[in-house]
Amino acid sequence: MNSRSHYDVAVIGAGMSGLAAGIRLAHFGQRVCIFERHNTVGGLNSFYSLAGRRFDVGLHAMTNYVRPGIKGTPLGKLLRQLRIDRDEFALCEQKQSRVAFGPHGETSLRFTNDFAVLESEVAAHFPKQADGFRRLTALVRSYDDVSLDAAPVSARAAVREHIGDPLLEDMLFCPVMYYGSATERDMEFGQFVIMFKALFLEGFARPFDGVRVILRVLLEKYRAAGGERRMKCGVKHIVAHDGRATALMLDTGEEITADHVISSIGGPETARLILSGHRSPPLPPPGRLSFVETITILDREPAAIGWGSDTIIFFNDSPRFHYECPAEQVDPRSGVICIPNNFDYGPGQHLSEGIFRCTCLANYEGWAHLPEEAYRADKARWYAKLQRSAQRFLPKLPSADLLAQATVTTDMFTPRTITKFTGHLGGAIYGAAEKNRQGRTALSNLYLCGTDQGFLGIVGAMLSGISMANYHILQKS
Repeated sequence: MNSRSHYDVAVIGAGMSGLAAGIRLAHFGQRVCIFERHNTVGGLNSFYSLAGRRFDVGLHAMTNYVRPGIKGTPLGKLLRQLRIDRDEFALCEQKQSRVAFGPHGETSLRFTNDFAVLESEVAAHFPKQADGFRRLTALVRSYDDVSLDAAPVSARAAVREHIGDPLLEDMLFCPVMYYGSATERDMEFGQFVIMFKALFLEGFARPFDGVRVILRVLLEKYRAAGGERRMKCGVKHIVAHDGRATALMLDTGEEITADHVISSIGGPETARLILSGHRSPPLPPPGRLSFVETITILDREPAAIGWGSDTIIFFNDSPRFHYECPAEQVDPRSGVICIPNNFDYGPGQHLSEGIFRCTCLANYEGWAHLPEEAYRADKARWYAKLQRSAQRFLPKLPSADLLAQATVTTDMFTPRTITKFTGHLGGAIYGAAEKNRQGRTALSNLYLCGTDQGFLGIVGAMLSGISMANYHILQKS
């Protein structure tokens, strides 16, 4: 049991960004403690157990993957700053992924961790756009997406300067939005650049044992550096005085003090913790974009039923791509299919079961307040709808009931699940629409890292924790 009541730095939340911030600070002798309300680490990228089986949540793939020897990349910076050997993550590359548009995916762009594949696909399917796509790619490569002072620019407007076909525009936006955008319909160009690099110029990979590997490595590094961690011990309030965070009131009633506080739980969520004797400023609104995800466990490899080629498929069945909070509980018109079996794990390496995941946009208010019986009934109804929707973009099965015959068990999470287990208001996976690149708050010693600081993806989340630790604390100590 930890008995210390004062720390150099208190970190709120044991997600990827909070763990990374804690490791970086502990490496430099800071007395650090991470406070986590739940009993598992990882936040939005974690796992849970159900009937003896462990399910990953959040992590479809680790983006920003590059092969050994490539320098100057986010993955390389992450490994160096956290003193992680890349073999510790044991990352295995995707086989191939697709962006599939049309009622049954009639227009499809294939991509791998070799960017030349996507270039050739664009040239083949959109020959008149090939030069514009090359110019857009050159702009993305040269753009300073990590600047903390960059002025916001519309990504749609920036892309339209180079891409004149609305279909190709939507096909490029669909993956980058689904994997990182907190903004409806458009996104800030710097955020677009971050995700374009992460998905297309770099790529996808996954450890054989999933997100648990990454979390285990982070926890080992944190413990070895001397960091402390209090699980099932959330922060109830941040006490403020004279423009500073003067104490943390824990769920247990205990009071903790720290010279600095880093919060990884989100901007609006952090603002709601602050107790001040003065009139508080208006609270920032939470994000509006949430998701549902179905998870289907199979008794065989997906390749055995004809689904062995694609790792991740981003799909849309409509003339235009609508990335916005849906009017109904779920919008099945677009989404993401992930088949974790279809990473290249190497000779003789196969997951013990087949896994088929489908993610779609969802409306938090449509799920948040349902009575339990109605909630379960709606989950079952939408599970079936999402299965049917996703199958349109996969090879046709030999028989209509084959998927049902191969299914061992299923589960589904909703926006309500997200809020329950992460504390994210509105079930907002990517946080608030307005990002805070410098991580500053109304309190001079309280800083944000993670989703609402603005670095995206799993690697981006960890780099956010590192950057805020460096920028606000280590550079000034």
